[in-house]
Amino acid sequence: MELMEAIQQRHSVRQYTDEPIAADALAALQDEIAACNREGGLHIQLVVNEPKAFDSTMAHYGKFSGAKNYLALVGPKGSQLDELCGYYGERLVLKAQQLGLNTCWVAMTYKKIPGVFQVGANEKLTVVIALGHGETQGVTHKVKSAAEVSNLGSRLPAWFKAGVEAALLAPTAMNQQKFKLTLENGKVSAKAGMGFYAKVDLGIVKYHFEVGAGRENFTWA
Repeated sequence: MELMEAIQQRHSVRQYTDEPIAADALAALQDEIAACNREGGLHIQLVVNEPKAFDSTMAHYGKFSGAKNYLALVGPKGSQLDELCGYYGERLVLKAQQLGLNTCWVAMTYKKIPGVFQVGANEKLTVVIALGHGETQGVTHKVKSAAEVSNLGSRLPAWFKAGVEAALLAPTAMNQQKFKLTLENGKVSAKAGMGFYAKVDLGIVKYHFEVGAGRENFTWA
């Protein structure tokens, strides 16, 4: 499965079956986690067979069931952490989709379980990502138009249009899509809107844009 196909097929899933993640899929995920941690300077960790994080009132309110595997997005405290976690977290989400797994970004509807993953003295847990075999493949959600999130016009190149279209399929908090992509003087700028987890969303959006547009076609402003 190519990355664009993974972007198109991936939807948030909150209900999971008891089917375990196969050993080869776990190994592939761990390899990708290690690569993301090296490139992003992060401390992302995979937690397997741990159901307590999603066995809480908030998790049930969020309609989670059967979730017992997740990624803990941890990294050094700083102004770039949220965006980095969004960017590399979505890279792992799409890798999971390619491996036949389902996922869901989780901001608050989970419980921190002591000793399950490590958070260093100068580190912070940003969000988690539930993953496993979903009871369904999820459903699509309404998205904004390209004009609402970018300066896309008839004179702008096809690669920019493809990038914006991929960005519109990015998961964002409450599906609000509070971001803006602008192409000016040969460079693309991406700006976050206001709201909870807006910078995490921006990182997710930027990864999607890169996949759609082709990283070789542009530079970030």
